[in-house]
Amino acid sequence: MLNGMLGRKIGMTQVFTADGQRVPVTVVQTGPVTVVQVKTTDKDGYESVQVGFEPQTKAKKVNSPMRGHFKDVPPMKVLREFGVDNIAQVQVGQTFDLTIFAEGEQVNVSGISKGKGFQGVIKRHHFQGGPETHGSRFHRAPGAIGNRTFPGRVFPGKRMPGHMGDRRVTVRNLKIHSVIPEKNLLLIRGAIPSHTGALVEIRKQTARPT
Repeated sequence: MLNGMLGRKIGMTQVFTADGQRVPVTVVQTGPVTVVQVKTTDKDGYESVQVGFEPQTKAKKVNSPMRGHFKDVPPMKVLREFGVDNIAQVQVGQTFDLTIFAEGEQVNVSGISKGKGFQGVIKRHHFQGGPETHGSRFHRAPGAIGNRTFPGRVFPGKRMPGHMGDRRVTVRNLKIHSVIPEKNLLLIRGAIPSHTGALVEIRKQTARPT
């Protein structure tokens, strides 16, 4: 069985349990994915399965090398690799859907966080800032960044203003609330990275870390 799945984030909503508790969930349009390549230890040095997500409808976007790569399956827009429980049972062209997940199962969800551009230290690193009062000249600045006479330099990794967001983020130990196979929808408790419509990777807890 495949240890992960690809999907598109639809958005957030809320559902109610049988005892009336409100649960915030994220709706993900998940799968199906098609096996494009099976990688083995003898040939590639490790075991993994490359899967494709969302068929590519524009022929001009598939160049000559990729046409050879997709000789046994239709061209796909997205390619990712996942582990499997038994590599011998997987073949090129085989498809997997969201039924590999079960309600109540814990998963790790990865995606690209929302880009927020250039931000200061208060928004980017949650600095407290200075007093917002008359006479003060220290409000939202980072303050001194030096180290006096010794060592007399700024250490790498110092929290400073800069670009915020637009990076790969993995949220771990999220619980699957519902699996809706007829609509290819997965309801995951809580929030996941990325904006609406973005690609996300959902991996089982047994999958190798990302």
